Amino acid sequence: MPKSSVLLHRINSHHATTSADAHAHHRRTTYQPTANPTPTPDDNFDIPDDVVKYHTQPVGPTQCTSAVVQEIQAPVHTVWSVVRRFDAPQVYKHFVRSCDVISGDGDVGTLRRVRVVSGLPAATSDERLEILDDHRHVISFSVVGGDHRLSNYRSVTSLHPAPTAHGGESGKTLVVESYVVDIPAGNTKDETCVFVDTIVRCNLQSLAQIAENKVRREKKEEIDNSSNNGEPSS
Repeated sequence: MPKSSVLLHRINSHHATTSADAHAHHRRTTYQPTANPTPTPDDNFDIPDDVVKYHTQPVGPTQCTSAVVQEIQAPVHTVWSVVRRFDAPQVYKHFVRSCDVISGDGDVGTLRRVRVVSGLPAATSDERLEILDDHRHVISFSVVGGDHRLSNYRSVTSLHPAPTAHGGESGKTLVVESYVVDIPAGNTKDETCVFVDTIVRCNLQSLAQIAENKVRREKKEEIDNSSNNGEPSS
């Protein structure tokens, strides 16, 4: 079973125990994974219960939901330093041309206006920061306005230390990004999920490249500093 299907099944199962049976039944039966996510090396990986609640979102009959998982060869604190910058999504999101903070100081409730690169069916997106949990490494935003076709979009991203075969931490990060969005008129659920999954996956692959480059630069600086400090004085 694809990792996104496993993840959504876990989230949906958790949701089923905490909400009305009818709504939970809808969650379990209407979602069908539409694209394979980036694979992870450990099929036993599971997001903690205290983070599952963040990914658990109600899904209406005219909405779709999915999740993408990305492994990054960098520790959580390095990846989080990039992801938590709500004011600068363009650092790793290639489809974002620029971003301006409309109101707020970076805390929950902050509003930003994102300008999208040409070629996409969008121009701007007004987005509100819904969750910023530095302890659990969870960030979430919702789209509240703008010129685009993705209405009622809400994204939740969480970071997790990638486990080793022996249960320890590997120094790598697993990023889980889930979303819920309205299905635009004239599109099917599958078409919408494929489109959004593609954008999310591209963003996470870019995030991986940036975080891994950051780790390489830091290691190089450490080596250079160590070499300089070890030089004999003249």
